[in-house]
Amino acid sequence: MNKKLNLIATSAFGLESLTAMELKQLGYDDLKIGNGRVDFRADWQDIPRLNLWLRTADRLLLKMGEFQARTFDELFEQTRALPWSQLMPETAVFPVQGKSISSRLFSVSDCQAIVKKAIVEQMKTRYPISWFPENGEQFPIMTALLKDTATITVDTSGPGLHKRGYRTLNAAAPLKETLAAALVMISRWKPDRPFIDPFCGSGTIPIEAALIGRNMAPGMTRSFISEKWGSISRQAWSDARQEARDLAHTNQKLGIWGYDIDGKVLSMARQHARQAGLETCLNFQKQDVLDLHSRYQYGYLVANPPYGERLEEKKQVEALYRQLKGLFQNLPTWSVYILTAHQGFESLCGRRADKRRKLYNGRIQCNFYQYYGPKPDRLSGPFAVD
Repeated sequence: MNKKLNLIATSAFGLESLTAMELKQLGYDDLKIGNGRVDFRADWQDIPRLNLWLRTADRLLLKMGEFQARTFDELFEQTRALPWSQLMPETAVFPVQGKSISSRLFSVSDCQAIVKKAIVEQMKTRYPISWFPENGEQFPIMTALLKDTATITVDTSGPGLHKRGYRTLNAAAPLKETLAAALVMISRWKPDRPFIDPFCGSGTIPIEAALIGRNMAPGMTRSFISEKWGSISRQAWSDARQEARDLAHTNQKLGIWGYDIDGKVLSMARQHARQAGLETCLNFQKQDVLDLHSRYQYGYLVANPPYGERLEEKKQVEALYRQLKGLFQNLPTWSVYILTAHQGFESLCGRRADKRRKLYNGRIQCNFYQYYGPKPDRLSGPFAVD
């Protein structure tokens, strides 16, 4: 394999520019942004670092090849020409997944079988055996066909990067950690300002804010499938984790509050905060959003309230949105950010957003409504009070 690798950081639609921004901040350039992906080049030792640090990406993929494939023969021959045996040992486990959109090769199962056969044939050029046991390291392979272009990748992450490791208890309709981090990043919140989530549920948005505020790598408490690959040294993983520990601002003062009316989910939030190592800097309390006040003059409110997707819940949610008018009155100098799929949110809450951004919560199309508070007075310090 060449030293420089072609990598793809995948992300949910609408988050590609945030993932690209993260990559630039980590020192990578020459980025190509596409739908649900950012392509770039890096070295082998970058794979541990990227898996540890990317907050908004879903996965980090190693791109083995990209080519036109209008026939099964083209798919087979070009897949076989890729350097599989330089990446995978003879014991490698290499399941092949597939998808096809607007392509002549529309049978996904046939494409998977052909790619698998092509990889086996290429592996035989280095390993003179007729059958591969597939009882060793995992190399999950994806064959994606889009308008007759085949992209063949290997997953370096394993479980999706949203699985940080701290969220072990299940709550209803949880927000993915990657999207929660994206909401905080879009708000441009800084750790010297108070932060509130009045619908915090099991705590995902406040926890992601705390990870950002303390510059903690989101992947520090989990493992990755490529940790067992022979092509990436154990030292590279050790160095990447040590770098993450060195860069964490563990003493950074934070004022982050999560509120909810459900005491059961607040117990989950506290447990998740403990597992993330953030229990000392997060405050979870039972409180109705209508009672929300703050003694701090300038702050950020980021929330993912109920959407009312079910018909029987719609009227209740719309009544809640109407009551949010009081939220703006109680926090007149705060910046407020609300994610919802309800298209009538602005008219219900009685205020037009300064900016809207289309995002996807799973398969649900949402808008992120952004209401900007006034800039803090230059003389007001962190956590200035009214």
